Parts: sequence; C-alpha cells; structure tokens
Amino acid sequence: MVGPTRSKLKEAASQPLHSSGSVQCRRRRRITGAGEPETEEEPHGEVEKSELPLPVGRRNLPGGARPCSPRRTRNLNAQKCMQIDVVTKALFLRRFQFLSCYLEQLLNKLHVLRRRQFSGRATICIAAFLGLLHWIHLVTLFENDRHFSHLSSLEREMTFRTEMGLYYSYFKTIIEAPSFLEGLWMIMNDRLTEYPLVINTVKRFHLYPEVIIAFWYRTFMGIMNLFGIEAKTCWNVTRVEPLNEVQSCEGLGDPACFYVGVIFILNGIMMGLFFVYGSYLSGTQLGGLITVLCYFFNHGEATRVMWTPPLRESFSYPFLVLQMFVLTMILRTSNSSRKHFAALCLSNVAFMLPWQFAQFILFTQIAALFPMYVVGYIEPNKFRKIIYMNMISVLLCFVLMFGNPMYLSSYYSSSLLMTWVIILKRNKIQRLGVSELNFWLIQGCGWFCGTIILKFLTSKLLGVSDHIRLSDLIAARILRFTDFDTLIYTCAPEFDFMENATPLRYTKTLLLPVVMVITYFIFKKTFRDILCVLSTNTYLRKQLLEHGELVFHTLQLGAFAALAILIMRLKLFLTPHMCVMASLICSRRLFGWLFCRVRFENVIFSLLTVMSLQGCANLHNQWSIIGEFNNLPQEELIQWIQYNTRPDAVFAGAMPIMASVKLSTLHPIVNHPHYEDADLRARTKTVYSVYSRKSAKEVRDKLLELHVNYYILEEAWCVVRTKPGCSMLEIWDVEDPSNAANPPLCSMLLKNERPYFSTVFQNSVYRVLKVN
Repeated sequence: MVGPTRSKLKEAASQPLHSSGSVQCRRRRRITGAGEPETEEEPHGEVEKSELPLPVGRRNLPGGARPCSPRRTRNLNAQKCMQIDVVTKALFLRRFQFLSCYLEQLLNKLHVLRRRQFSGRATICIAAFLGLLHWIHLVTLFENDRHFSHLSSLEREMTFRTEMGLYYSYFKTIIEAPSFLEGLWMIMNDRLTEYPLVINTVKRFHLYPEVIIAFWYRTFMGIMNLFGIEAKTCWNVTRVEPLNEVQSCEGLGDPACFYVGVIFILNGIMMGLFFVYGSYLSGTQLGGLITVLCYFFNHGEATRVMWTPPLRESFSYPFLVLQMFVLTMILRTSNSSRKHFAALCLSNVAFMLPWQFAQFILFTQIAALFPMYVVGYIEPNKFRKIIYMNMISVLLCFVLMFGNPMYLSSYYSSSLLMTWVIILKRNKIQRLGVSELNFWLIQGCGWFCGTIILKFLTSKLLGVSDHIRLSDLIAARILRFTDFDTLIYTCAPEFDFMENATPLRYTKTLLLPVVMVITYFIFKKTFRDILCVLSTNTYLRKQLLEHGELVFHTLQLGAFAALAILIMRLKLFLTPHMCVMASLICSRRLFGWLFCRVRFENVIFSLLTVMSLQGCANLHNQWSIIGEFNNLPQEELIQWIQYNTRPDAVFAGAMPIMASVKLSTLHPIVNHPHYEDADLRARTKTVYSVYSRKSAKEVRDKLLELHVNYYILEEAWCVVRTKPGCSMLEIWDVEDPSNAANPPLCSMLLKNERPYFSTVFQNSVYRVLKVN
C-alpha cells in the first residue's frame, strides 16, 4: 500500500492545484457514502477535471450534509506546501517505514469496513464471535474471582449469598425431586420459605428462569445417562489448614456449573445482539464495533453478571436489548410487518417475567414514546399497534404469573391504559380548536395525571398498595422520605445514589463526551423540527419529523440517566445504552457534513485510540482480580445445623444468611431477602427487632408467634454502619423513637442471653440462640 501512495503523492505534486482539489474532494465524498463498492482508479499521466455531481433534485444531503467544493488557494503556495509535504513524508517513511505501513493498513481496513456492504451471514458470524468473546470474558472473571471450579458443592452454594442463594435453592429443589413435575409442584406449594405459610414461589419470586434451566438440566442429564456419557469430572481438593479435604466436580453435569453456564451463555449472546443493534442504528458495522468496544472498555460500569450471576437482571436485561432493537426497527421502517410486532410482544414478556422491576423500565419507554406520538414522530396507526402489543404482553405475564396483581397495578399498565384512552379521544380534543402547542400540553397533562391517579386506584382495588416497588424507592429518594422499609433498601450500597466518580470513569474512556456530542446534535435537530411543525402546515409533518428512532433513544437515555443517578444499581441500563448511542458517531444522518470535510477513518481511528488507553487499563484491572472463595465460619454454621438440629427446626436471622440456610440445609425459615412483599416486610421487622432497643421478653414473644426455634445472631450487625444513619440501631431509632433511651438488645444478648434465649452454637461470626 505504501508504493501506490507515494506515486499518487508525486503525481499530485506535479498537477495543477484545482485538479488535485477536485480529485481529493471527490474521494472525500465517496467516503461519506454507505454501501458503494470500493474502486481503485489506475494512475494516469494526467488527471482530468471532474465536476462534483449535485444531489438529486438539488436537495440537501441526509443529516444536513452539503456537497464539497474545491478550496480556493494560490497555486504557488500550494505547490510549495505539497513539495514540503512530500519531502517530510519521504523522510518519515525511511525512518519509520514499518510503523507507517502498519498505520496505513489500519486506516484502509477501517475505510473498507465502513464502505463495504456486509452480507447478513457475515454480520451474524461477527456477532457470534463477539458473543463468544464476551462469554469467555465473563467465565474468566468469575473463575478468577472465586476459583469456582475447585470449590466443593457446599462452597459453591455459599457463594450465592442473599437473594442469589434463594433463587438457586428452587433450581436445586426441582433437579433433586423425583421428577420435573413433582419438583415444580414443590416450589409452587412451598412451606419452607415463609414458615408456616404455603406460598407459590414461582408467582412471588419470578422463578421462570430457574424452572426452565432445571428442565434443561434434567433433559441434559437424561440424555447423558442414556448414552452412558460422563457429564462431570470429580476429584478431591486439599485445602489449607484447618480446612478439611473436599470433593470438587467440574463440568455441565454439576448443577452449579450448569446454572451459571447458562447465564453466561445468555449474556454472551447479548453482546452479539449489541453488535447487530449498534450496526443497525448507525447504518454501518463499524458502529456496532464501537458499541461492543465501549461496552468492554466500561464493563465494570455496565454489568455485574460476572460477580452475581443468579440476580434477576442477569436473565432479564438481554431481552430488553432485544426488545429495544425490535422497537428501533419498527420506528425506522415505514411499513413494519406483523413479525416485528409479534417479536416486540414476546420480548416484552421475556423481559418482564424474570424481574419484578422490569415494568418500571418499560414505563419509562412508554413515557418516551408518548411525546413522540403527540408531536408527530410516530404515525398514529403504528403507535396504536405498539401500545396494543404492550397491553397484550402485560396480560400474558399476568396469566403466566398466576394472576400476580403487580402487573395490573403498576405505572406501566396504568400508562398503557391512559395512552389508549388519549388515542381514542384525540379527535375530540382536537375539535376544541386550541393551538397546536396547547393541543400537545392537554394530551401530556392528561396522560401524566391520569397515569398517577389510575395507578393508585388500581393498587387500592387489587390490595397491593403496601408492596414496595422501584417507583416507591425513587419517590423516597426524591422526597427524602425515610422509614424502616425504605432504609433497609437505600442503606444497601447498590441502592445508594450514583458515585461521584462514575461520570469521571465514563469521561476517561470518552464514552460520556461522545454521547453528549451525539445528544446535542439530535436535540438540535429535534428542536428545529418542532419549531417547524409549530409554524408549518400539518401535511408537511411526515417530511419534517424524520428519524424518530434517534429521538426515542435520546429520551430513553435521559430516563436511564435519571434512574442511575437516583439508584446506583440501575447503571446497568444507563451504561449499555450509552454504548449503543456511541455507535451514532458513525451515522451519516448526524455527521455526514463532518465526514465530507474530514476523512472518516481518521476520526474513528483517533477516537478508538484514545478510548482504548483507559479502556485497556480497565480490562487489565478486571483480569488482575484473583481470589479464592472461603468462608469457614459460615461453613461451620451450615454443618452444625445439618448435623445437630431436627429437619423441621425453624430458623430466623438476617436476610443474607437465611437464604444460605434454606439453600444448604433445607430447613424452614421465616424471612428471606426478597423484601418487596408487605407481609414479608412485617416478618422481617419482627426478626430484626433483636437489633433494636426493645426488651428481650417482647422480642422473644414475637419470635415465638412466628414459630421460631433458633435465631442466628451476627455480632457485626450490632455495630456495623455502612454510612451515617444506616446502622441497625439508627434505623430502629427512626422507626421506634419511644425506646431510643434504652440500651441495645443485641449487646445485652452477647453478654447474657438468658433467660429468654440460650446459646447452642458460637464461632467468630455467628451465634445461634435457641428461643426458650
């Protein structure tokens, strides 16, 4: 590639300047095109003049791009500059020829990658490769952090702390049952989780992922056993003193390995979907590559699946990516097929079934789509179909979740009903004869107020007004409302406000600056379009309000940013969406005017180079995390419970350890980490009164009402304070100010637990108190 480049430079230096400028401008114009075959012209002794073709119909190019014109400069100065440039490049090439060749090849590859039309098969192959790469990345991080392959079955179960252990316990119940249907019946009629109540855990805890994975595991093991194939390899692992030797098994035949393996495969597929999504949104495969690289460079801010695989978002979020990709196709195409709307409905269902917070995310989506419909970015017929598909998906989830009233009493379902009403009554509102702006405001205010009123009415009618939802936590954040229940949530680090360092980390990888630039140009175009609509005939709307999918992604970005600022856990929506938005840096619709003046590959190559400086450092930091899980105090506790208590002995304690007790010992418990239900919150408050200032007798009597036999007391919970106002004593002082002058009960029990309790087990962390 170096030889032809030099010859072209020499020829260019010997030609008149206006010819050179014309050829250069024509070359730049070809760069901004998408899908044109790449051609190379043979060098001629004389370069012919060529005029730049005008756009068809003499209209502006898409995205505001304007045709190039040769710059007017003096021939003498230009020839001197060209000669100096040739000499400089010649000296540079002699000394750094290898580096020059390498950089030029990279630039040419970027140029070819953008201009070349990939077949659907090639795009799928690239997506599959990226999905495989992300799967390997997740597996490597998970193994490095815990040395999971060398842990015993009990140790693997102990790694699933808090609600992760609770979810995994139902998967374990199904695979250990005599048959799949018997296991399914056992978790649908469960008496161990909230003893002595019998609850349908599939309905309460959104356990469809565990049910499906358990079915796959039983089918897989049945096939392996049928053909006599070993599905796992076991060996004895010698541990450091005083830990004894344990057996460790590896392979898909091990339940824990199979379970986390399915989760990592799903999230690997998600990365391939991100590539396709970014490519479609930006109009070039290079945009999809930028999305993937941004995700990898900001991996620690984008997901936590490698640290906490069984959480609900690990199953749910990949289907939101699919849903938004399908919705983008619907918004972009003028005539969407029924397959697109069916895919939208099914992806909605797959997103909502595994996670109780998914409905609020879809509510933000409706809140972004509705103003687009009001202004005119979405055709009324198309928007009506989108709303119908969302309503059908809510009804399907309601049926599949055995009539769970949370689906009908959410902001999401209320907003769908109000949107449907406004669609039906829109013509009547229009007959009022108000101005265009007032017409928009009436619809917007009606939708906002109607959604809130309808939500509270349905919650009261269905009896779920006391259940905690994501919207309640956000309201508590905004209104600074605190009580026992909200403090239990908001004192957890993942439910705190976004860290101040997070925007700085985004900036170091250039993700935030790039997205801000893109958002600015989209907002600028949208503002100009709205002004044109307000001052132009209604019939011209279709021509004015183009590229509604870009407006949707910008509005959705704002919603995700607000959620992430209020609740740090919700960064998992913001960061990936910013990566998708970053793909628009390759979009001709937004930056066609720039790529006409500056070589496209120079911009992208420079951008990726700067991104990779901090991005590679972030990846190296993740890969350098090396650890090995061990928790001897908890292991001693679990083994003591297994060998020294009756199988029907009932336990109570802090929510994290209760999930482990149920998973590893199968003993009944009275409280657990799934804290949204009102009855469960009342039980947990009773259990946590051990860490209050109440009297020992009052606490003992309340525990006996719950049929508790043993209480697991953790000394750290008596004094731990994650941040001001978040110790258990401070939370109880807010909830129970009448006892604020009394001494802490926990400290008294550690000194002398009698006569209401008696210590039956104790180690460095845990103390088991028998309730007398």
